Amino acid sequence: MKRRSFLKTTAAGGAIAASATGTAVAQAPAAPAVSTGRLEWRMVTSWPKGLPGVGTGAEKLAQNITQMSGGRLTVRVFAAGELVPALQCFDAVSNGTAEMGHDASYYHLSKSEGQAFFTAFPFGLSAGELTGWVHHGGGQALWDEMNAPFNVKAFLAGNTGCQMLGWFRREINTVDDLKGLKFRTPGNQAKILTRLGASVVQLPGGEIFPALQSGAIDGAEWIGPLNDLALGFHQVAKFYYSPGYHEPGAGLQLMVNKQRYDALPADLKAIVAVAAQAAHDDMYAEYTAKSGAALQTLVQQHGVQLRTLPRDVLVACGQQANNILVELMDGRDEVTKKIISGYLAYRNAVIPWTRVAEQAYFTSRLLPFPHGRRA
Repeated sequence: MKRRSFLKTTAAGGAIAASATGTAVAQAPAAPAVSTGRLEWRMVTSWPKGLPGVGTGAEKLAQNITQMSGGRLTVRVFAAGELVPALQCFDAVSNGTAEMGHDASYYHLSKSEGQAFFTAFPFGLSAGELTGWVHHGGGQALWDEMNAPFNVKAFLAGNTGCQMLGWFRREINTVDDLKGLKFRTPGNQAKILTRLGASVVQLPGGEIFPALQSGAIDGAEWIGPLNDLALGFHQVAKFYYSPGYHEPGAGLQLMVNKQRYDALPADLKAIVAVAAQAAHDDMYAEYTAKSGAALQTLVQQHGVQLRTLPRDVLVACGQQANNILVELMDGRDEVTKKIISGYLAYRNAVIPWTRVAEQAYFTSRLLPFPHGRRA
């Protein structure tokens, strides 16, 4: 696919492409070394303590590693701000302040613009497509190459599925309505909205509500109904927009200090890898299972008004996303160029399948079949 035609086709959602058991068989040696020593590691996260999905998912991941290893590798979780600030997990893992971290790769664009593609790029890969790229399309090798200079090894360890575009105090009817809008969003979505006249800030999840409540920001995106309901955004903003083109299948990462990871015996390495993939699948399943009920609660009990971004605004956002992609490919970061080339090649190959499979099926499901009413 030519990079200047990145947005001429649309991707559809897909099923998770790899099984944890399959990955373990492929990676683990026939006779792994077994360590009799015991390790105690720290996992820092970007999430408020106990937050459903991302927060509890990190806690489950740590518990699984501890239990699967029989306590030989015990992992203690630190919520955002308990050991390091929410957006400094990468540095903490890189320098050894913590052995592990759980957050979103695109929080760290200052390290490399390529970090974005392992969480989400606007109009990019769905959750299933992203998983397929990382595990079977060459993505993991590119991820490892990008992170090696920072002493970090990363694994997919969660996915929220397609997110909502976000919360707004007022309706968005034209592109001009974005001008002057004070909005919280990270990654390349921040660049898109800035180019369309918005004033963008980056805040960790725990700081969004007070910023909305005080009027410091006019709107924000976080994840979707499950977390947005828990954080109470409906109390301070009533317009809830889709589609979440900016994060069609947002992957989360388990970061491990590479020096410490390389020193692990083979069986503990395999446990970390399999636990990360299990955490990914479980989190995606949780968001899929619980988001519908949370959305109904927001609308039916709290009067939230669902809105769809107008087509001309969506097209303007897509044009800016394409411009950003072209600029990254024309830049000096050779690793990012390599990542984008691999990402686009995979996207070009997978879209013909998702178009005739999931996308066609989701369209057919809107028909008034007698076995179920359309929601």
